[in-house]
Amino acid sequence: MQWEVAGAAGPRQAAARALLQLSLQRLPARWRESLPAEGVLEWRDDLPPGVHGRAGGRRIQLDRALLDDWMARPPGAGVDDPATRAALAAAIHELAHLHDRSPAGGLSRDPRLLDLAGWQVRPFRAGLRTRNAFTDRSPDRYELESPAEFVAVNLEHFLLDPGYGCRRPGLYRHFAAHFDHAPPVADCAPGLPLLVADAGADSPLLQIDPARVHAVDYLLAEPDGRPMSRWGHSMLRLVVCAPGRAPGPDCRLDLQHHLVLSFRAFVDDVQISSWRGLTGSYPSRLYVLPLAQVIDEYTGVELRGLQSIPLALGRDEVAMLLERAARLHWSYDGRYYFLGNNCAVETFKLLHDGVPRLAGARLASVTPTALLRRLERAGIADSAVLDDRERAQRLGHYFASASARYQAMFEVARQSLGLPQARVEQWLELAAARRRPWLGRADLRAAAALLLLEQAALRREESRARDALKRHLSSDPARRDQIAGMLHWQGIFSRPAQLLGDGGYGLPQRDERAALARSGAERASAWQAEREHLHAAARGWLPPARRAELDATEANLALLSARLRELHQAEGGLRLDGAIPARGPTDAAAGAGPAGP
Repeated sequence: MQWEVAGAAGPRQAAARALLQLSLQRLPARWRESLPAEGVLEWRDDLPPGVHGRAGGRRIQLDRALLDDWMARPPGAGVDDPATRAALAAAIHELAHLHDRSPAGGLSRDPRLLDLAGWQVRPFRAGLRTRNAFTDRSPDRYELESPAEFVAVNLEHFLLDPGYGCRRPGLYRHFAAHFDHAPPVADCAPGLPLLVADAGADSPLLQIDPARVHAVDYLLAEPDGRPMSRWGHSMLRLVVCAPGRAPGPDCRLDLQHHLVLSFRAFVDDVQISSWRGLTGSYPSRLYVLPLAQVIDEYTGVELRGLQSIPLALGRDEVAMLLERAARLHWSYDGRYYFLGNNCAVETFKLLHDGVPRLAGARLASVTPTALLRRLERAGIADSAVLDDRERAQRLGHYFASASARYQAMFEVARQSLGLPQARVEQWLELAAARRRPWLGRADLRAAAALLLLEQAALRREESRARDALKRHLSSDPARRDQIAGMLHWQGIFSRPAQLLGDGGYGLPQRDERAALARSGAERASAWQAEREHLHAAARGWLPPARRAELDATEANLALLSARLRELHQAEGGLRLDGAIPARGPTDAAAGAGPAGP
């Protein structure tokens, strides 16, 4: 290359040529060959504040202060020296623009690069893409200005930062394939870090080895009659093998290790607003949840079945999908739209961006059930695993709503006691005081059945208490401030980058993970303490009638527990020790956090 140096005379001229030569030496051969054979490198002192350089045609302009600082660097300074790094980064950034505009470049127009970078496809709008919402854990927020600036910023790090391949591995591989050149990579921390939203965990930080994930399932919470959930809820289930188990079909037995990826609106106020959900006022976040918690939430509380349908993905595709999920987990802060960017759209985009093969499949869907149908038509999902429901439940492909079990238990009590109601729903709608006279007459079998039903009644009452609290607290600023503390903790677990602050980017590495393990455990403990404090206080905030019904339901549970112990002792059976666990109504605070259709 025969490039003229302008705006630098004497020692600056020689230094400028040396810096240009040093920058070119770092470029891959394909990049160097794409640059103009002749051009001008101009050093200026009148660039706008914060602008280190510009590139256009065959001319690059750089801030003269960068050259002066580079000339003043200590003898033998390497790329870690701030002045050396700043000068090289500015030169490489502008050279990246020239390459990108060349016939051999075009990275900023490459659909796969746009997927990886965060300019995601818009379903049903061919050629249009979303804004880049990967705003957390960014090395330089200037990368979000445009795809061209994203390419230039990231190529700086690709060439100058040995940790880039660890922090943004998908982008590193894409650039390496484009240039047929792989810069050295640091020793990466093992596995993929995920922060699990589990208030009961001692430490919420998990490090997932993709090789330990046997399969990925499309997990569908079946629709019900409520407006926000009449089309179901889309999730992905990670079939994680237990420690010591060789990856294979038996890993489906390790339910306690399975995880769920669930996009949900983070509801950052005490009262869910349908209007805010329609207009994108709530953040959309990717939650990582224990499967057991999801099963309980949907089958036991919402009385909705869960379908778990395996996706036909290769081992490499599972690894790429998990890597993409980790990038979303640490960087993504989207907006939830009930009609345009809901759980189905977010799950589609994760599959589209995480597995290149699926980008060619016509999967775009607005509803979870429609997404499942498209996955089936594309040969990616096979719902035949659900044809035999008994076998599906045995193999963990279907988790039935508790409603059928409740009805079966009600039939046991009804036949024993002659209850006048025909359906369990009618029994549960009775006031607790009207159910109580029957409880003391129950024999052992009927009492056990009624105990389960009374626990279901308590959950229903807690749900009503949550709704009552939301309405009450939305008009009480003092109490709303108390709830805000709980929402703060939940916000952290929905946006884990907040735990790390500034300084790093991409996937956290060893030092950051060590800090996360410490602070995450502290935050989890503080979250649990806040929940317990709120539970104790919230009962006093309930309207008197709601509080009385909650107290009466808990009294019924205590009566049945005592009745069962007496009957067991009378029959010489095993003694039942311990009280019946009951959750407080202040799960309202938790309910005001993550919410899904």
